[in-house]
Amino acid sequence: MTKEEILQRTKAFLLDLDGTVSLEGVPLPGVTATLSRLRSAGKRLVFLTNNSSKTRKRYEAELARTGLFETGDLVYTSGNAAAEYLNAHFRGKRVYLSATEEVKREFEAAGVNVVEECPDVCVLAYDKELTFEKIKKLDGFLRQGVYFLATHPDDVCPAKGGSMPDVGSFLALFQRSSRRAPDVIVGKPYPYMADSVAGRLGLKKEELCMVGDRAYTDIRFARNNGLKSILVLSGETTRDMLSSIEDAPDLVLDTICELL
Repeated sequence: MTKEEILQRTKAFLLDLDGTVSLEGVPLPGVTATLSRLRSAGKRLVFLTNNSSKTRKRYEAELARTGLFETGDLVYTSGNAAAEYLNAHFRGKRVYLSATEEVKREFEAAGVNVVEECPDVCVLAYDKELTFEKIKKLDGFLRQGVYFLATHPDDVCPAKGGSMPDVGSFLALFQRSSRRAPDVIVGKPYPYMADSVAGRLGLKKEELCMVGDRAYTDIRFARNNGLKSILVLSGETTRDMLSSIEDAPDLVLDTICELL
């Protein structure tokens, strides 16, 4: 699919954050101007991130401060998706949440019953405040057979000078220690976020295009849900990796700026 075809057929672009439009909160060169041109062309912009270490409000403030976010844009994280999933399937149930304190408060504000003992559900978010005590407690609950939800499966999070361990790496730890894999993962590449965002925008999935730097989450997410897809080489995926990826995107660009 060509750039022109994607632009013509897309009403909303779903934009990954880390490695796609920014790196550790700093916009990648030329991205701010590119997003402004997309808005001027009548395209909706959704910052769709698996990174559940921050709240939606924190992301909105940070993106606005750097010029990436404007009125009419939407931020949606795997943490938001997890809270919605809990309210839809486990409303009122006791939830042990391994997450940063600000994300815990966001879950509580969304009506999730966050507890420290005797949970019905365990949730693992991108907890950058993870301690051994948290690991030990969560591992114990998983060994008891408590329902297990993870926000997303990313192995690493792109960062300046390298990458940081992400939830996928934490999941490998718990799979070894408790012999448990998540009962459900709500973030990319799984369907829940696509269904929710399409509903929020009032659009069909075929009118959405996912732009991201990871084939195994962003592009697989698009293929799993009938979205168009653009893989950018400004984050985790490099050109040398293209020949070995299983999920072929509709288009490969060095950066999102090449779209226009």
